[in-house]
Amino acid sequence: MNRIITAALVAAISVAASSAVFADTIKVGVIAPFSGPFAIYGKQYREAIETYVAQNGTAAGEHEIEFIYKDVGGPNPDNSRALAQELLIREQVDYLAGFTFTPNALAVAPLIEQSQTPTVIFNAATSSINKESGYFLRTSYTLWQVSAPLAEWAYDQGMRTVAITVSDYGPGIDAENAFKAAFEAKGGEVVDAIRMPLSTTDFTPFIQRVRDADPDAVFTFLPGGPPTFTYTKTYNENGLAQAGIKFLGTAETEEVNLQGLGDDAIGLTTAYHYSGAHDSDMNRDFKAKLTELFPDAVANWASVGAYDGTHLIYQMVAAAGSDGPAAVESALGLEWESPRGTVKMDSDTRTVIQNVYIREVERDSTTGELVNREKGVIATVGDLGWTQ
Repeated sequence: MNRIITAALVAAISVAASSAVFADTIKVGVIAPFSGPFAIYGKQYREAIETYVAQNGTAAGEHEIEFIYKDVGGPNPDNSRALAQELLIREQVDYLAGFTFTPNALAVAPLIEQSQTPTVIFNAATSSINKESGYFLRTSYTLWQVSAPLAEWAYDQGMRTVAITVSDYGPGIDAENAFKAAFEAKGGEVVDAIRMPLSTTDFTPFIQRVRDADPDAVFTFLPGGPPTFTYTKTYNENGLAQAGIKFLGTAETEEVNLQGLGDDAIGLTTAYHYSGAHDSDMNRDFKAKLTELFPDAVANWASVGAYDGTHLIYQMVAAAGSDGPAAVESALGLEWESPRGTVKMDSDTRTVIQNVYIREVERDSTTGELVNREKGVIATVGDLGWTQ
């Protein structure tokens, strides 16, 4: 489909938006993968949304909220754009949400800019996304936000040489640039920077290249899902830990895959904005309701991104109903308590300011399960990539 928004399409969106102004029900379209290898994230988004609704009801201010789910399948910008058009025109939604992958989010930017539709990103983490439209708001994180603090922490812990391995697409390049800039600014040396094809399923050649370089640590980023599990297993199976090459990552030990990694995962270090083991009443309440409703659910970054995204939508609806510009304005500077800790919507970047936690995998003495234990906190970090 042509990327250029036709005048007829813009007119159709405008009519749909104006006809919704007086509706009592505010519709939210959620675009996410509900099938294929990344279907776990659509499942987690929906579970988190329904958990929030179970705790808070369906009313926001004077409006009822209705969620409409569309399956994008995976990284598919053309389908993402088509689904957004369907939601805006046929379903007449007032808000959009979801977006696991950067290309999918970027594909809808012209649409939401024309229709003035607030769009809450639950995950897609390339810093530049929000520059494409003033109607994007992000309740997840950016790669700069977690990678640069990790690089500084690594240097402070005595690591002086690092190899970098990332998936070769927007978020991976963001992660590489952020880590490299922060690590070298402290005086460290990046001995190798490897960009791996996004379709990679066998990471052995890249892991062997890292081992041959013999750095103090390897920093990596891969898209969520099967690749993170495979890479982490390959790191362990090829003896990098035994060789003293420390593992540094972000979501590679995320909770959905963590138990499957087994004891080899113990000691892996990541920097991230959420851990299922976060010690707060808010997190315990969130996880308790989540597992009450969905006994097989595992709280992770996808869950908390969607849960907080739902909270943000409720706040905007209560403040402004279906008035898109007013809704976005009401969100700027908004602060709330999340299962991850206190967050605040940055008025400039429209990405939440939040804590970044240094986490280490260990086995919980009470449950016997592997957890990402928070070992340190870098407080109130914004999107460090916004000015890059």
